[in-house]
Amino acid sequence: MAEIVKYRGYLRNHRELCEELGIAETDRDARERRILAEGYKKWKEKISDHLEGSYAFALWDEDAQELFAMRDPFGTRSFYYYVTGDDRLLYGTSIREILDMEGFEKELNTSMLQLYLSLTYVAGEETFYKGLKKLMPGHYLTWKDGALTINKYWSPQFEPDEGPSLEDWAEELHHTVQTIIPETYEEGEYVESFLSGGVDSSYMAAMSDHVKVTNSASFEDKQFDESGLSGETARILGKENRRCVISPEQYFEAVPWVIRSLEQPLGDASTVALAVSCREVAKHTSICYSGEGVDEFFGGYRAYKNAEKYGETVRTHYVGNTNIMKEDEKKRLLKVYDESVLPINLVDDVYKDLKSQDPLSWMMAVDIAIWLEGDIYFAIDKLGLATGLDVRMPFTDRRMFDIASRLPSRYKVTQDADKIAFRKAAAKALPDSVAYRVKMGFPVPIRKWLAEERFAADIRRRFESEHAGLFFNKEETGKLLDAFLGGEDTLWRKVWTIYVFLIWYDECFCA
Repeated sequence: MAEIVKYRGYLRNHRELCEELGIAETDRDARERRILAEGYKKWKEKISDHLEGSYAFALWDEDAQELFAMRDPFGTRSFYYYVTGDDRLLYGTSIREILDMEGFEKELNTSMLQLYLSLTYVAGEETFYKGLKKLMPGHYLTWKDGALTINKYWSPQFEPDEGPSLEDWAEELHHTVQTIIPETYEEGEYVESFLSGGVDSSYMAAMSDHVKVTNSASFEDKQFDESGLSGETARILGKENRRCVISPEQYFEAVPWVIRSLEQPLGDASTVALAVSCREVAKHTSICYSGEGVDEFFGGYRAYKNAEKYGETVRTHYVGNTNIMKEDEKKRLLKVYDESVLPINLVDDVYKDLKSQDPLSWMMAVDIAIWLEGDIYFAIDKLGLATGLDVRMPFTDRRMFDIASRLPSRYKVTQDADKIAFRKAAAKALPDSVAYRVKMGFPVPIRKWLAEERFAADIRRRFESEHAGLFFNKEETGKLLDAFLGGEDTLWRKVWTIYVFLIWYDECFCA
């Protein structure tokens, strides 16, 4: 007998699985737990080959006297584990539940701070709590007779197929999107959608006939406001567009709550804006679509345009979408610095696993394995849980990645264009003015807001606090803050990343 003891997620292909496994439950949670239990009995660890969707689960196999846990290929749901001093396994889909378990010993993992200052998020299997680890995407674990085993069942691989034309690829993509979208909702569910000014969310909304209302975050500062573009797209699609205007006061008031909800520090300033948006959308619906995955699968980041220029050096320096502090700077800032703790070590296995010799594929594989899990999906998972909003991401799907894995790089990115094949597919449902629109990338006016004295005062207070002195050379962090407030606004991300950590340490670790 297999009993599901932990589960969070949504199985898109539940209809086929219910038919194959003889399951008739109508309640979604009960149905999916039965699918996982019966599927495990039939396929064991190969169950991942049969699941499409977002999931993290653990089950107890009574016959084998073994715990089995699995996380989906992209890591859209979190799963943590911890081995106690008396050799028991603690596990769960949140950190908070494990902290409260008997046998957990809370100790700060200081080496993570060194990595976080570069990456701005918690990357890899370690966390800020010593001994508490993440089950990584595309992995499963077993626990039997006090022995822990971790196995990898999936990793991003790229093997370009030079045969099909660009039109062929666009047609396959469009057909796949047509297949996936209906699987992401059930009859009777009320679904809304996030909509920015970009092609990803616009294409998703265009292909979702059941979605009548879209939601856009915006700011009073027109330089950072894409709501005009999203409103125009909504009008073209014949959908309502609800605008959430985020003020600086609303943003900073939400910061402590957001950090507590995340459970670990995340220096991505857009996360707070996302949290405020989720909270507003949750007033109207419990399910909302979001367009994550496209940039990493199909080539949407500016850095990807330089992949060929980087060449082989990619493997020695590219650690993902963000890398804001170099080692010399961290040596100056940190009280304790370990020469062996380097961001490049986190992605070494990703490079070793890759069969492709294409620099663009190397960069995208790192972002899929590390950045997406540690920043994008992490934030959506935690904030969805905190606000009661089920954020579903139709484009985050192995069938979409399968196309991306075979798509030649020239149909992803050139010096002059990005997401080439994806945009051509989107143009089958959108006017060219939308399908080929250049997106701003969800900018937040944080660099302006941080420099205002009413917000800078709290930053300075935390930079000068006793807790800051435990980790940082306060003279050096003070210089960094003074330089930023003195007009070097490019330093805002470094200031914000340190500030977020200090709030997390006060709000979460010391609470």
